Amino acid sequence: MQALIEFAGWVQLGIVAANFFLPRKLRYAENLDRVDTIIRQVFIVHSVYIVLVLVGLAGVCFAFPRELIAGNGLGRWVAGFAAVFWGLRVPIQLFYYDAKLRRQNLAMHCVFAAAFVYLASVFTMAVAR
Repeated sequence: MQALIEFAGWVQLGIVAANFFLPRKLRYAENLDRVDTIIRQVFIVHSVYIVLVLVGLAGVCFAFPRELIAGNGLGRWVAGFAAVFWGLRVPIQLFYYDAKLRRQNLAMHCVFAAAFVYLASVFTMAVAR
């Protein structure tokens, strides 16, 4: 189980890395130019904060894998949070985003969906132990 948690850290860092390429691929700048300044600013701040949360979760996976799988206290709470965080991300990836965009980027859609299922599963297993 510890190896699964540590690998979850790497998966989350992969998602962090993708966030440095997605803005160009999805034309953030072009699309954000059309919205009010405050909307653009909120979007950017939220994006940065999500990346920071992912870096933090990855760090917890590397530094405290035993605590995440111990099944008690703060480790269990963090694992539970991560299970819900990634568990909610699965249906968002599969059903919320525009179907045309998913088809145009099918390989990346599948990679992200698989990553989210993996993360939700590993953290759920950690909580259930």
